[in-house]
Amino acid sequence: MEYIKTSIEGVLVCEPRVFADARGYFMETWREEDFNRVVGHEVRFVQDNESKSHRGVLRGLHYQKGALSQAKLVRVLQGTVVDVAVDLREGSPTFGQYVMVELSAENKRQLFIPRGFAHGFQVLSEEAVFTYKVDNRYAPEAECSIRYDDPTIGIDWPLKEGVELSEKDLAHAVSFQEAEKF
Repeated sequence: MEYIKTSIEGVLVCEPRVFADARGYFMETWREEDFNRVVGHEVRFVQDNESKSHRGVLRGLHYQKGALSQAKLVRVLQGTVVDVAVDLREGSPTFGQYVMVELSAENKRQLFIPRGFAHGFQVLSEEAVFTYKVDNRYAPEAECSIRYDDPTIGIDWPLKEGVELSEKDLAHAVSFQEAEKF
């Protein structure tokens, strides 16, 4: 696995070594010992999640606050998405900035998002199956959501029209200014 630093400290692109032949391919997607050595501290994933969405669906920008915050290791099993991590760590030199990475079944990249970030993705293909590991349980009482189109953050989502959000994101997402930070 190759771990590539992004423009925001702590956010990593993880590129697996893929061994392909006429039968298909094999790759290692996770090795705790190597991963923890690279990030410099122990990350212990406790839950795996999966979603399936169609083109234009935008999930995010989500995070859990306080002691129930989550680090995530995300990847795409089918299709293509753009994945976004927004730095909510007050005092960070990249506070309020974001990283955007294309993840697909074809490129097999993963993105590690540490605690202290809001996260979202937009589906670019007809369908996408998205999976991720988290290091803390899902806690609805700690859920937060920031508007995907907040002008302070200014995310340049690739699909401008046909964006489809959940009712929850439409009703409960707040501005970056109003959002609880870390």
